Amino acid sequence: MVEKKNILTYEGLQSLEEELHDLKVNKRKEVAQKIKEAREQGDLSENAEYDAAKDEQRDIESRIEEIDKILRNAEVVIEDEVEVDVINIGCKVRIYDLGLKEELTYKIVGSTEANSLKGKISNESPLGKELLGKRIGEIVDVETHGEVIQYEILEIQRSN
Repeated sequence: MVEKKNILTYEGLQSLEEELHDLKVNKRKEVAQKIKEAREQGDLSENAEYDAAKDEQRDIESRIEEIDKILRNAEVVIEDEVEVDVINIGCKVRIYDLGLKEELTYKIVGSTEANSLKGKISNESPLGKELLGKRIGEIVDVETHGEVIQYEILEIQRSN
């Protein structure tokens, strides 16, 4: 089975590479020191610090494995080359919610990078899917939780 490509912006790629480096270089050493110190306390069967450190070690190794897998299947969007006549991954879009009568700005990213609190929505989200390929002035209908929300596309620009 072919693994799904992980679409990343250059910013997302850098962020994951930095996190991976930190986990491998710093966090592994920190947790190894915690395990060593906990072992020196003697009986490991009732040593909460040892158990906590081992759990942290498992979490770190799990995250390293997850990031490695994401990076192995990464497809990086070159944001400088993104066309802005239609909405693509890597674009920043300004839209108008016709129901709430408010403007919203989002960056369209791959699902790996999505973070609605930072204004980054996935190309696989209901809104992201509907926006892809659309032009300024078009109105998109997005169905969420049984209701349809309409958005007008006001602006498309490169996100960098």
